[in-house]
Amino acid sequence: MTPDEYLASVDEKRRADVAALDALIRETAPELERVIQYGMLGYGPHHYRYASGREGEGVLIALAAQKRHLSLYVSCAKDGAYLAESYVDRLPKASIGKSCVRFTSLSRVDVDVLRELVAEAAALGPAENG
Repeated sequence: MTPDEYLASVDEKRRADVAALDALIRETAPELERVIQYGMLGYGPHHYRYASGREGEGVLIALAAQKRHLSLYVSCAKDGAYLAESYVDRLPKASIGKSCVRFTSLSRVDVDVLRELVAEAAALGPAENG
């Protein structure tokens, strides 16, 4: 499936929000290649390798339309903590846990804050896990 096919396959109820988030990410971080990974839209594919020797493929940012919410995954760390967690006070209507920001609709969150999160993640790059 291509990213455009993914967008076309999203439930009509969520399609406008997912398309708007896709546009926000692409405008804010145009250097991040858009791919499909793990059944989600992904941005900034990269190869990772843990200190344990385990390695694989990941993306810096992923976007998924779930049944009851939208999920924005940000695989980025700052000062030893997940970047998304540092936005908890600025996104009070979202559920934030480690690297995931969940919300029921785009109208319930501050889009400018999401844009800042994406820009900061793109500037920092993928989390270095070990």
